Amino acid sequence: MSYGTIRPARENEIADVGLLISHSFFELDANRYLVPSLDDRLRVMADFFTLLTESAARVDVIDHPDGEGLVATAVWFDYTKESAGPENYEERLKALAGDYHDRFVALDELFEKHHPHDPHWHLAFLAVHPDHQHHGLGSLLMNRTHDELKEAGTPVYLEATNHNNVRLYRRTGYVDMDPFEMLLPDGTAFYRMWHAA
Repeated sequence: MSYGTIRPARENEIADVGLLISHSFFELDANRYLVPSLDDRLRVMADFFTLLTESAARVDVIDHPDGEGLVATAVWFDYTKESAGPENYEERLKALAGDYHDRFVALDELFEKHHPHDPHWHLAFLAVHPDHQHHGLGSLLMNRTHDELKEAGTPVYLEATNHNNVRLYRRTGYVDMDPFEMLLPDGTAFYRMWHAA
């Protein structure tokens, strides 16, 4: 199967990016914690990822070979400078999260507490649709921006979601940070990793 080239997402595709991430992350422990209901999870998480992606510094995508939408995305935030977050974030989060709002607040507080202060870029989401995984699309997206950031002398931070992803990121040059593990209230772990410039 021949996939399209990497390109920037268009403004009118941000909701499609959010839905793609939600499909890709559907079975992750963190998503199960945030939205336990299978009936609600895809929609709520898609709205959440869309909200966050609106203010990203860079959103790259790969198209389906048949032109049937997006199959992979990488969402990056630039922490080398001051930047505004999503407009009316708190109100919009409360509206989209509904009964799960407290769980999203716990996630935000956890990430804010452990986010590094040194200038860097943040790889917030690297997502490939489940039907198109294991074709190297995630690595392709990640390596393209890594190469550009390395040339600029800019390190990268991310929160890995499980040990399989930790192994993947270690192979691409990420190292474990201290503290490495950070836990949601139910014990679900994220793993802090750093890619030097």
